[in-house]
Amino acid sequence: MTFQHPTDDQVARPFWRALLWLSFLAPFFFITYLGSLEIVSWRSHVPVLVFEWERHIPFLAWTVVPYWSIDLLYGLSLFLCVTRFELDRLGLRLLSAQVIAVTIFIIAPLKLTSTIPADTGIFAFFFAALEDMVGKPFNLAPSLHIALLVILWVHYARHIPKRWHIPMHIWAGLIGISVLTANQHHFFDVPTGAALGLFCLWLWPETGRSPLASAKLASNPKRWRLASFYAIGAALSAIAAIGFGGWFLWLLWPTLSLTMVASAYAFLGTITFQKDETGEMSFAAKWLLEPYLLGVKLNAAIWTRGLPATAEFAPGISIGPRPRRPKAGTTIVDMCAELPGRSNGKDWIAHSTLDLIVPEPETIARAALSVELAHKSGSPVQICCALGFSRSASVAVAWLVRYGGYASVDDAIMHLQRARPQIVIHNAHRTAIEAAVRTL
Repeated sequence: MTFQHPTDDQVARPFWRALLWLSFLAPFFFITYLGSLEIVSWRSHVPVLVFEWERHIPFLAWTVVPYWSIDLLYGLSLFLCVTRFELDRLGLRLLSAQVIAVTIFIIAPLKLTSTIPADTGIFAFFFAALEDMVGKPFNLAPSLHIALLVILWVHYARHIPKRWHIPMHIWAGLIGISVLTANQHHFFDVPTGAALGLFCLWLWPETGRSPLASAKLASNPKRWRLASFYAIGAALSAIAAIGFGGWFLWLLWPTLSLTMVASAYAFLGTITFQKDETGEMSFAAKWLLEPYLLGVKLNAAIWTRGLPATAEFAPGISIGPRPRRPKAGTTIVDMCAELPGRSNGKDWIAHSTLDLIVPEPETIARAALSVELAHKSGSPVQICCALGFSRSASVAVAWLVRYGGYASVDDAIMHLQRARPQIVIHNAHRTAIEAAVRTL
């Protein structure tokens, strides 16, 4: 997703505001981090989560240098921001990572079992400083170091010239590895830290509002049923991860993914997927939701197996599932929120709607208008959703009634069924289509 700066903030770099953010974040970091360490140290027992194979990870004393370098990168990052909007988003990302991580440290702490060798040579000063500052071997998962690295990595990639990207990625990779090779974390802390960093990127996106700012309890009972279904799936995944442990802990990823989808149906809506009008999904959303996205793709492949890729129902206009390889010059009018588009620019127009939920009349109307405008321009058009059965069919029927010369919704549905017999149009879809047609 391309970063766009708000035009009203493009006068000068917000230096003094960046200084204020740093003046708040720096002491807040040390007070909350060290405070949580002290609180956990009062416990009589702190559990350990370490894999047997981790003892084979080599200790590399020199990697303490990239490990420490994140402190410098943290402070400088605020002064790279071009606008107040970008600065505030970065500040909120860093603050959110700190608050969430420290909360987890206090509620579910883990203990570090690896130790630093007695002889660390010329790097002894760095390890002594870590010992003086931290001292207590707690606060492991999610690794705040890794969470901040993810946030800063994305931020620096946006501002550093492309010719410096390879060295930047190498150094960022060294920082990521150093949490293990400098004996500061166990492996479990790394993916959980990455998930936290991605969550903060998702929570405070590069453009637009935070997903939580648009939260509204769903009034549609079907949305609540589906939210319950995904919440149960998330709970079962979490139980399996915690109950079996070991490599089953990777099930915490689908747990997070399904929890986000449940939230989408319950109160967040399509903004959960952070898919823009060109069909592109944000980097953070794609990674956080990947287990769910894989399930959606597999489901679509099963349901559409053996069916034609598209079904033309009017000259130059077809309907079908999300195309695997969009034909050059074809305009895609995409109705699904849960899958990213496959191309960028004007040839992909997304009107995101939730799966298995009847689209709003306004959304159907806008999509039908997009079809008509593309058709008038001479471009072939494909209307798609995950399967090409329902959401896209609603738009196709609306277009047929409003622009295709069909007298009624029923007539248009009968025509569309001849082209694609698998379409699913219920009474609720009919009502929404009729309302959409009236607004066109």
